[in-house]
Formats: sequence, structure tokens, C-alpha cells
Amino acid sequence: MPLAMPNLPSDKPPATPPKRGWLHIAAIDIAPLRRHRDFRLLFIGRMVSFFGSMITVVAVPYQVYQLSHSVLLVGVLGLAELAALLAFAMLGGALADAADRRTMVLLSECGLMAGSLLLTGNSLLGHPLIWPIFAIAALQGAFDALQRPSLDAMLPRLVDREELASAGALGSLRGTVGMIAGPALAGVLVAVAGLPITYLVDVATFVVGLVCLLMMRAVPPPVDAARPSIRRVMEGIHYARSRPELIGTYLVDIVAMMFGMPMALFPAIAQGLGGPSVLGLLYAAPAVGSFIFAMTSGWTRRVHRHGMGVIVAATLWGVAIIGFGAVPGRTAALIFLALAGAADAMSGVFRQVIWNQTIPDSLRGRLASIELLSFSVGPTLGNFEAGVVASIFSVRTSVLSGGILCVAGCVLCAIALPAFRRYDERHWRSANTSPSPGS
Repeated sequence: MPLAMPNLPSDKPPATPPKRGWLHIAAIDIAPLRRHRDFRLLFIGRMVSFFGSMITVVAVPYQVYQLSHSVLLVGVLGLAELAALLAFAMLGGALADAADRRTMVLLSECGLMAGSLLLTGNSLLGHPLIWPIFAIAALQGAFDALQRPSLDAMLPRLVDREELASAGALGSLRGTVGMIAGPALAGVLVAVAGLPITYLVDVATFVVGLVCLLMMRAVPPPVDAARPSIRRVMEGIHYARSRPELIGTYLVDIVAMMFGMPMALFPAIAQGLGGPSVLGLLYAAPAVGSFIFAMTSGWTRRVHRHGMGVIVAATLWGVAIIGFGAVPGRTAALIFLALAGAADAMSGVFRQVIWNQTIPDSLRGRLASIELLSFSVGPTLGNFEAGVVASIFSVRTSVLSGGILCVAGCVLCAIALPAFRRYDERHWRSANTSPSPGS
């Protein structure tokens, strides 16, 4: 093993799984947490840090609206963050393949923490200013773009190959816990303690994340790492274009999100389902579905045709969105949104397994930046498409047509991408070769 890659996932051979009943098969597999110290540290640190970030995700637009009383400015806030993310994503991927990945995550985490400290300082002013909030949102978008490729590229170094599906499910569980608990606590903190304390809680969670990162071992760059450059970035893009299984993960996810993403319509839908009190339930329902899927995801490690798994999951997302748009009652609507969230989590697990099993270590950072762009652009375009259709026709027409187009688009992707549809990790593993960047 080259000296530049000293941190093996585990020095213990994978245990042969005993025969178990179906309840145990369905339950989430926590073996990666038990077997790998660094993965356990990363899991704990990211869970606490992401929980705090979700508090700020609620607090920032609330403060902008309170200061401006403008829904338009709240929407522009998201565009500022997205613009920074798009501008820095490819640089983040190049750096992830050229530097120690743990160090990259650590430094960008410090930058994100500094942003929350600046938000705290601005909220303590007698008359808080709006323009610094937009500047900080863009700054944090840039740091997120620099962090995510290194964070995603670390995972295959921290667990064994056969544990990637289980590790992905645990990551989904970690994220959904934050998406459910963070916004819920944010509402209480803003109402009871005020915005400065709310932002300081986020700062405190960053401290926990930083301590966990400092306790981890280094994750050095691959042995063939080179300095970041335009040529290195293009090398990653060319490799992605040459791999049909990767193109399939990007295209199917973009299709599903671009046509079947109705979150921009939630405020209008809430009006017909009971008013503002229902709005939070609409946002939380997909995360609840993702949580339930993660807790019952043990069966995913027995799936080998991950390309078909992604297609099926994205199709189920579209079917659930159709159901959400068709049913009249609040309870049924929330159930369909939860089903959509479960399907989205399923797609995420299988996409992550394909990326981590097929991408060479020397290219993981740059390919993670492409993946970051794909799942950031899709929902943004989807919310825009939903708003346009709803303004021309109606909210219900927008939701239903989006779900139908999502299902149709997934079927077309399955037909147009046979190599992706037939992708089987057992065939990939039996080849016993790692594709080179120039393949």
C-alpha cells in the first residue's frame, strides 16, 4: 500500500453476516459505525454541525423577511448562495484531489463557522443590515462548495467497499435527523431567545464538528495527485462523460428534481390545507420519509443493480408527487410527501454507491464537484419550473404535470442509457481493475 494512503478503512476482515430474520435484514446496518473509528468521528461531527446549520437555514430567511418584508428578497437570498456554490464547486473538486481531504473539510468548516459568527454580530446591531446577510450567504455557499467534494471523497477511505451502501444509508439518516430537528428547534429559539442566541447555537455546533475532525487521522491526497489546474478540472469532466453509469446518476436526478420539485408551491398549497400552521409540516414530511427509509435500509446492501435502483427510486418519487398533487386532504398529502422523501433517500444511497465504487481515488474530488452541481441545479430549476407552470395554469396542474413528466423522463432515461440501466456492481468487481482517468 503506498505511503500516501496510510489510513486503511479497517485492519479487521469483514465479518460474515449471520443468517437473520427479515426484521434484522430491514433494520439499518450500523456496522460501519462500530468498526471504523474515523467514520464514527465524522458521523458524530457532521450530525451535530449539520443540525446547527439547519437552524441557521431557517433563521436567515426569517431575518431577511423581518427586515425587508419582501418575499422577493428571500428568494434572491437563495440565488446568492447558489451562485457562489456554482462558482467554486469545480475548484473545490480540484483541491479535494490535490490536498489532504480532512484538512480541506476542517478549513472550510472554520470558514462556515466564521460566517455564523458574522451573522451573530450583525443581529446584535441596533438596526441589523440586510446586505451583510447576502454577503455572508454567498460566502457560506463558497465554503460549502469547497467542502463538499472533499467530504464526499473521504468516505471510501473510511469504510470497506462492501459497507458503502450501509454508510450511505447512515449518512442519509444523519441528514434527515438534522432536517427534522434543526428547523423545529430554530422556530423555538427565534421565538423565545431571539436571533443572536439562535446563531450562537449554530456556532456551538461547529465547535463539536471541528473537534471531531481534529481527532480524525489525515486523509492524504492520492499518490498521483497534481496541483489544481484547468487541465485537471477538464480531466474530471472528460472522465465523467466517458462513464455511462455516472452520466445516468446525474441525468436521472436532474430529471426527477427539475420536473418533480414542488417545494416552491408549498406556501400556496398550505393555504388550501389549513393555513401557515401546515407549511412546516409540508417541509418536514419528505425528511420524515427519508428518516423512515434510512431506519429500514438494511436491505440495500443486498442490492447489486444500483443503476436500476436509481431509476426505480426516481420513478417512485414522480409517482408520489402525482399522488401529492391529486389527493385533496392534508393527511394524505403529507403521506405522499413522506413517500417522496423515502424515494429520494433510496436514490441517494444507490447513487452514492455507484460513485464510490467506480470512481478512481485520484478523481473522486473532481467528480464529487460535478455531483454537487447536479443536485444543486436540479432543485433550483425545479422550483422555477413549478412556479412558472403554476402562474400560467394552476398550482395543482403544476404539481401533477411535474410528477407525470418526472415519471416519463425516468422511463426515457432507462431506455436511452442501457449501460446505466444494466449496471451491476458484481460485474464491475469481477473485472478487478480500476479505470484510469484516460479511459
